[in-house]
Amino acid sequence: MSIAISNFNIKEERNLSMLMDFYELTMSNGYLVNGFSDTIVYFDMFYRKNPDGAGFSIVAGLEQLVTFVKNLKFTEDDIKYLRSKGILSEEFLKYLLTFKFTGDIYAVPEGTVVFPNEALVTVKSKVIEAQLVETMLLLTINHQSLIATKASRIVRASQGRPVLELGARRTHGADGAIMGARASYIGGVSGTATTIAAPMFGIPIIGTMAHSWIQFFGDEYTAFETYAKTYPDTCTLLVDTYNVLSSGIPNAIKVSKEVLEPLGKRLKGIRLDSGDLAYLSKKVRIMLDAAGLTDCKIVASNSLDEFIITELINQDAKIDIFGVGERLVTAKSEPVFGGVYKLVAVEEEGEIVPRIKLSESEEKIINPGYKMCWRFYDKDTNKAIADVITMADEVIDESVSYTIFDPVLIWKKKKITNFYAKKLQVPVFLNGECVYELPTIEEIKKYCTEQVDSIWEEVKRFSNPHKYFVDLSTELWLVKQELIQRYRNSEEKNEK
Repeated sequence: MSIAISNFNIKEERNLSMLMDFYELTMSNGYLVNGFSDTIVYFDMFYRKNPDGAGFSIVAGLEQLVTFVKNLKFTEDDIKYLRSKGILSEEFLKYLLTFKFTGDIYAVPEGTVVFPNEALVTVKSKVIEAQLVETMLLLTINHQSLIATKASRIVRASQGRPVLELGARRTHGADGAIMGARASYIGGVSGTATTIAAPMFGIPIIGTMAHSWIQFFGDEYTAFETYAKTYPDTCTLLVDTYNVLSSGIPNAIKVSKEVLEPLGKRLKGIRLDSGDLAYLSKKVRIMLDAAGLTDCKIVASNSLDEFIITELINQDAKIDIFGVGERLVTAKSEPVFGGVYKLVAVEEEGEIVPRIKLSESEEKIINPGYKMCWRFYDKDTNKAIADVITMADEVIDESVSYTIFDPVLIWKKKKITNFYAKKLQVPVFLNGECVYELPTIEEIKKYCTEQVDSIWEEVKRFSNPHKYFVDLSTELWLVKQELIQRYRNSEEKNEK
């Protein structure tokens, strides 16, 4: 098999079917040789905490998962290599040669605001099929959700000022740069410097010059003059190669007056990439305004993130556009999303039987069974009130009040009225066929903005955000408690 990362035809396409942990193959072989290959199972992909202590996250990466599942098959070369290991049965290797995903996948659409313990993706399929998609599912959803979440925080910190993603050269490989640019755009950035992301995803690209351009010409004025003559319609000058206030800005103003304005053009912007950005931007703004360049934008970069941007704005920095690199596209402050993929149910004689994983840590005890997550909205404000995880066959009656309760501190309850409820997941694959029409990147970005707008400001705080309620229905809570008690009783019996 050969697949591209997206619909854009890049020259070197890759077979990603073997991008999986080897235990997926050893377990799948074990299921087959022991007669369990047709058993239907249910897996949930969810995460346990928001990165950076945030109040919520943004889910992303579904498009790449869809592409992977559509093209998942094993080649003769794959089988030849696996056979050489001498571990997997010949019966299983023959099974892989004709492999095709035939199950169901439900997922939360990209750009949705999500919270811990909610299933971002649910797989219902034969056990081997569910096992073989595990790594790629986790890889793509974890990575892009992490970056989209970070981008959303940085964009919100900028308070309406454009944010540009500039981090390709600091990412963890080519895929990190490409998918990081995609996820950043979903999260709200205005454009990327990663050129390949433009034809692949339709993301606006931006870029001007590096310090090497100025160094190449020997003197700053000549470098600026040459650039302005080459790009008179889009001229933005990097002004901190030598000295911003005594050299960079004076030369930029001189080029604007001597080169651009005689052509009927305007200097579009200057960029600061070092120094005290708050102090320099204020001084630069005064100098530009005094020269009649009130429309010239000040772009700032240099290891920015949501916290530094917030401080710059609080200090009344005169920055119009923020360029953010490695701290965005590597999510440097917390570079792991932490999503997991857990078995939650198995079909036995036509009945869906819940499964649970216990732990000494309360947060690691999973919610068992085939489930659905609902989001409750206030009818008057359209703001999200709370999420409730139910069993899949439960229905929310919007005509009557609904009582939510803390699944741990169960005496904490709240009655919700005047609400409407929406299911978070949508069907993506049914019986192995993709039934989901993938939205465009612009549609996802717009939807993400709407989703963030539906969340109360208190939940959006960067520090100590208000905790959003994600509760269990009474039916699900009882199923979970019964399973916990059953296994605890079994442990006690074994100890005697």
